Amino acid sequence: MAMAVSLPAMLGSAAACAAAQGSLPPQAQPDVRSHAFYVLDESDSTVLAARHEHVPVPIASITKLMTALAVLEAGQPMDELLAITADDVRGTPGSHSRLAPGVRLSREDLLRLALMSSENRATHALCRRYPDGLPACIRAMNDKAAALGMSSARFVEPTGLSSRNVASPEDLAKLVLAASGNPLVRDYSTAASHTVFVNRQPLIYRNTNLLVGNPSWQVSVQKTGYISEAGRCLVMQAAIDGRQVVIVLLNSYGKLTRIADAKRIRTWLESMQPVEAI
Repeated sequence: MAMAVSLPAMLGSAAACAAAQGSLPPQAQPDVRSHAFYVLDESDSTVLAARHEHVPVPIASITKLMTALAVLEAGQPMDELLAITADDVRGTPGSHSRLAPGVRLSREDLLRLALMSSENRATHALCRRYPDGLPACIRAMNDKAAALGMSSARFVEPTGLSSRNVASPEDLAKLVLAASGNPLVRDYSTAASHTVFVNRQPLIYRNTNLLVGNPSWQVSVQKTGYISEAGRCLVMQAAIDGRQVVIVLLNSYGKLTRIADAKRIRTWLESMQPVEAI
């Protein structure tokens, strides 16, 4: 397992590079409570702060961003109706779902529920109906990870319920950047809510990320995750203080720590002062 780069050394290098370019260098490490984190300024690929950024760990439902990319790149009809089956129940043990076997929803609806509400049966059904089936979908996910340079990433199933789905914070930033290039992933992952109809009855699903409904935040891609082995996780791309930033937060304790960490990172970024170019 790769060792993490020393944070003081990394921040010193990032600050020197930022100062040379006349950008906003970090003045101190943000007060992040999550076990591992990564903050990237997209404008010049500067790592603003990080901890345990090279260490692969379980990523829970952050997995679903990769599942979405694999499904969308297969080019299957988004309006095709897919049925939830007993295989989807068996493939998502221990998770709650309001989608009973026999429910039929469009591929678009299932993908929306997977990304914004982290619906596990919906995600499993999408991967099961991938061309040549579930094993081919998982291969496509791993192939996509390799193509993105995510050398630490491994996927064994599409939902994130398995702790064997792992990646480092640095590699998850690459996944967020790739996801941001797909307009459907951007749209579906940041919807505040979505309603589907089952037996003519509306089922309302809400986003698992409280920040997407906050008008003071400009979130363009996001995904939350939780299993006991991974803790609570959050990845997102957001506009903060006039620049696009990728934030990865892994293994947060408590239900609200990852949201509070994101807010602390934002406050830290907004507190930075410009420096003169050398």
